[in-house]
Amino acid sequence: MPNSSGRVPWHGSSRRFGGGTITVIDARVHRSSARKARVTFILTTVVVALLTMTVASDRMHPVLALLLGMLLGAVLGSVAWALVRISPVLRLIWWWLPEIALATGLVHGWTALARATDLAMRLLVVAAVGGLFAIGPVRRFLWSVVLCLFVRHRLRVCFAQFIITNQSGSLPFILPARPTPVGERVWIYLRPGLSQTYLQGSAEKIAVACSAASVVIERVRPNNAAYLRVDIKRREVLTDTVASPLPGLVDTTTTAATSGPVDTPHALDLPDVADPNTKSAKPLRADIPASRISAGLVPAPVSVLSADGEDVSDWID
Repeated sequence: MPNSSGRVPWHGSSRRFGGGTITVIDARVHRSSARKARVTFILTTVVVALLTMTVASDRMHPVLALLLGMLLGAVLGSVAWALVRISPVLRLIWWWLPEIALATGLVHGWTALARATDLAMRLLVVAAVGGLFAIGPVRRFLWSVVLCLFVRHRLRVCFAQFIITNQSGSLPFILPARPTPVGERVWIYLRPGLSQTYLQGSAEKIAVACSAASVVIERVRPNNAAYLRVDIKRREVLTDTVASPLPGLVDTTTTAATSGPVDTPHALDLPDVADPNTKSAKPLRADIPASRISAGLVPAPVSVLSADGEDVSDWID
């Protein structure tokens, strides 16, 4: 019977907790892996048997070569069938591999510590490890690692819930994650049926699922559209005011005994250039300093007055 999520649980891949059913492997994925496993077994058996018979027929009787080829093909075909059949389980192990490795390391380390030391030494080691969490950088680093593990599982939930999968029901391959100054970065490899454009349309939903501010999805390599990176942004690091070192590079002191103080330049002081396409000697700028006009460096601007007495020389070429 279908469960509340519309999925038909497989008896070999579901667990019951408190009267409900939790699907570990989707029924569509189970049927797809079973079909692929059968095809892989038949194809591997036939190919290996023919190749073995062809090679071994030069050294032994053709009948014995055929039997040897069938035997070797059946063995290798069974191995290929098992690998394809358990591929959904291997995918689950890959998703939970960091947690499995961490739990195994903790249990193994505590067991080894218990065998080598007494209770007092074990308590001292636990206190020393717990004291590391009081150090700010260590605590923030460990929390960023926890968020990386959290984001990988939330992305898997997004792919399973509201992002369409391919016909066989296989989800995109979620690669490792690492912390960044603004959040986390996760690499994924898409299966046929998905694209970067489709994922970008669901970026806001992914941000909600990951409890983040925004999500940016980009290609890792320009020549591979399936290999993407997902940047989970939780904070902004470009909001502080940064002092510019440029004012300190300007010398505002006196340059010589005879020269006065040097004013700090506030704008470009470029010479005026007359327009070569016009016959008028009027400069292009109307706001020419009086000192330049009196020194004869540039001609005085020509003023043209309108009927109402307004200076319209700037509007005339």
